[in-house]
Order: sequence, then C-alpha cells, then structure tokens
Amino acid sequence: MKITPVLSKREIKRFHKVPFTVYRNDENWIPHIKQEVEDVFDEKKNHLFRNGVARRWLLKNDSGEDIGRIAAFIDYRQSKKERQPTGGVGFFESINDKSAAFTLFDTARNWLEDLGVQAMDGPINFGERNKYWGLLIEGYDKPPIYGNAYQPSYYRGIFEEYGFKVFFSQYMYEVGIQDPMKETFSRKVSQMNDREGYSFRHIELSKLSEYAEDFRTIYNSAWKTHSGFKGISSERALLIFKKMKMVIDEKLVWFVYHNSEPVAFMVSLPELNEIFKYVNGNLNLLGKLKFLLYKRFRKPQNAFAVVFGVVPKHQKNGVESLMMDEIKKALRHHKIQYKKMIITWIGDFNPKMMHIVNILSDTPYQKLNTYRLLFDPNAEFVKCEVVKGS
Repeated sequence: MKITPVLSKREIKRFHKVPFTVYRNDENWIPHIKQEVEDVFDEKKNHLFRNGVARRWLLKNDSGEDIGRIAAFIDYRQSKKERQPTGGVGFFESINDKSAAFTLFDTARNWLEDLGVQAMDGPINFGERNKYWGLLIEGYDKPPIYGNAYQPSYYRGIFEEYGFKVFFSQYMYEVGIQDPMKETFSRKVSQMNDREGYSFRHIELSKLSEYAEDFRTIYNSAWKTHSGFKGISSERALLIFKKMKMVIDEKLVWFVYHNSEPVAFMVSLPELNEIFKYVNGNLNLLGKLKFLLYKRFRKPQNAFAVVFGVVPKHQKNGVESLMMDEIKKALRHHKIQYKKMIITWIGDFNPKMMHIVNILSDTPYQKLNTYRLLFDPNAEFVKCEVVKGS
C-alpha cells in the first residue's frame, strides 16, 4: 500500500471518487456534493484557515487502485480550549481492511503529533458541526439526511479497535406530520395555550433580513451557555439565510414571539438528499439542471430540522411543544404534503435539549458517535462536558 498527500487537481478528483468504491453496493448511500466538500478545504472560503490548517491523503493498494482517504485538521482556537491540544480527522473512507484503515489513521495522527497535537476527534468536519460530523452506529437501513454522516457498519469496529473512545453521541428523531400527538406533548400544548402573549410567524423571503436578525438574537441567547460560544454577527446570520434562500420553504421556518420579542425558532428545509440522490454528488452545470428539474417535479416527501433554539427564559414552559404543534397544523394543510420531520443533531452532552426532543418524538431515525483518541494511553479520558444549565 502507498499513501500520498492530496495536492494536485488530479488527486483532488481521485479523493472524491473513493466513496464510490466503498459504497458501490449500498443502496441507501447518497454522496455528498463534492463542490460543498471542496469548500471545506478552500482557504478563501473556510474561515477556519485563519487560525488552522488541514491536510488530505489518499491510499492506494499494490495494484494502484485508490482504497481509502482521510483528512486531518487543527482549529487552533478550539484546540486550546480542550484538556489537551486536540485536532481532528474526517472525510475518512476505507475498504473493509483493518491495515488500510490503520494506515490512514497513523498518517493523520503522525501529522497532527508533529504539530504538537495530543488527541484527535473523529470523524468530524473542519467546519460547522451540522455537516459531515460523527460516525453512524444505528440506522444503516435508512438513507442519510442532507449533510449528515453515513458510513458502513464495519467502520465502528475499525475506529474502536484503533483506540478511539466515544466522546459524545448524536441523536436523530422523526416526527410524523399526520401522526397524533404524544400524551406528554398534548399536555404541554394545552398548558401553553392557556398562556397569553405568544404568537407565531413563518418566514417571509421578502423580509429575509428581519428574520435573520431575529434568528441571531435567539441563537446567541440560547447557545451562550455552550463552552467557547462567541455568538454570530448580523452579517453572518444574514449570509446563512441567503445561502438557504433557494431551497427554503416558507412554511418550514418558524419563529415564536412573546409580546413581540423573538424567543424561539425552528429552521427546517425540504430533505434535499431526496433530490441530490439524482445528482450523484456533482453539482456542476448538468447537476444543477438535474437539481432544478427534480426540485420542481419531485418534491421531497420529508423535511429536516436544521436547527432550533429557545431563549433561556422560555425554555422550561413548553414553547418548543407549542411551536411544533403550530408547525404540524400548518403543514397538514400545506400545498406540499410532507410526511415526516426529521430532527437532527441532538447531542447527549445537552440533556435539556434531549428532554425537549423526547417530548416531541420518541421515534429514532439514526444515531451517530463522535470519537476521541488520546495519543498518550495513560492520559485520563474525559467525555464531552455537559452543557451548563442542563
């Protein structure tokens, strides 16, 4: 076997082809959009390169065939906040061969160690957690939700045999739009309906900047207890919404107000992988035309919640139940008949959010693990810190 860094355009092209070898017989797999993956490694587009570095490698067998790939990276700002300097590995793909996988892990580890790193998380992203993050351990029979991780079942054994330990788990649940409400859910809604001052609005694309600012206000308040959180700017919030504008369904993005003050939101999108599966991972000109065609004539049957948040003052009184009830009522009569809402990326380090989601649904969709490997086998392993206030 031979491992080489990804430096040339030809090697980048090969990097994106490796998954097609690994998943060639997996009918549930849907490839990530290679242009979006490539943005992660573009120093002009990924702001983490201002205080970080990244490197990619390819692994060939003796016949010259590509049988694996991996990326390693360090976000120096985040690394300093950990118990020991910590980097990450991601975009790992390998045939079912332990020696091949371990060669990839060793290469990434050695590179990180040379840069002073003492631990590595994986599989993660050199970017936001809402994409390419975690290792699938339950739900192999279901297709991946857009941007979420999906891997073969043998990856878990490879990671754990190498020495990775579970740092935290991520849960995904589904809510049937037409399904009756759980008793706990119904009780919460009844209690909230007796309270005055709450109102609901779905987003209006003609007022995008106004809703982006309401999103920023709620988001910064709801996440301020998370370790290392610094908040997002008005410019960043507006950019997020502008990027989603082409695929936003107004009836999927909702805000809750209390006496006109924004207190909660749920940002959901049509399940884009139901369209992207026809694009085959390439959003070039032909891919964009396919996307627009299928988007028009084959509407996604499901939606997925990208993110939701409630300001601390309103987190214990059932606002999230009232919001979901309002969303379900609106979607039952919507021109697009969604069947399910998939709630993604609920970390077990946030018990309060886990409790909220379990009120909304007890039907699992998938489960993923984020692992950590300590390079010093004698160092104390500590799981991810629980969010303060949970």
